[in-house]
Amino acid sequence: MNGRHLARAAAWTASVAAVAVGGYAGLVSGALPVDLGVGRRVRRLGPQAVDIEAPREVVFDVLAQPYLGRATRVMREKVQVLERGQDMALAAHYTPLGGGRFKAVTVETVRFTRPERVDFRLVRGPVPYVVESFTLTERPAGSRLVYEGELGTDLWRAGAWWGGKVAARWESTVAASLASVKEEAERRARR
Repeated sequence: MNGRHLARAAAWTASVAAVAVGGYAGLVSGALPVDLGVGRRVRRLGPQAVDIEAPREVVFDVLAQPYLGRATRVMREKVQVLERGQDMALAAHYTPLGGGRFKAVTVETVRFTRPERVDFRLVRGPVPYVVESFTLTERPAGSRLVYEGELGTDLWRAGAWWGGKVAARWESTVAASLASVKEEAERRARR
């Protein structure tokens, strides 16, 4: 192979690598959503449940505040409300990835049924389909918050593999949110 062929091969390899890295970063971050509608596989998210020593109405208010009320500084770094109505919001959610080098951005509709339910539906993200619900029930010592959902991917087995990767991160993010809601609701209930 002469020098010119070697240079072309190196340029081609670098181009393919750049497209692959860019495509992966776009897919992970949600900037390059893939919704082909072919080979759709749906998997469960959750259920995850947490018992909270606070009235159901207080827990609901904590869940709804970033979307319907005034968000705290910390929540403004995670959630940006793009459009707000009386019982619904369109919001962008930011999740740090790769040690903080990237941020996954999902855009979701959020519907509120006071005081027992908050529903999310994915509009844009790293997978083509996600629906989720946070359901609140009363208990003698407070309330129970239950998270459940579904996540769907396209392209059969390859999509199912990707869905497993996304679902693991998605559910760990939800677990952290549940712990945060519990802490804040119980703090408010003690006041």
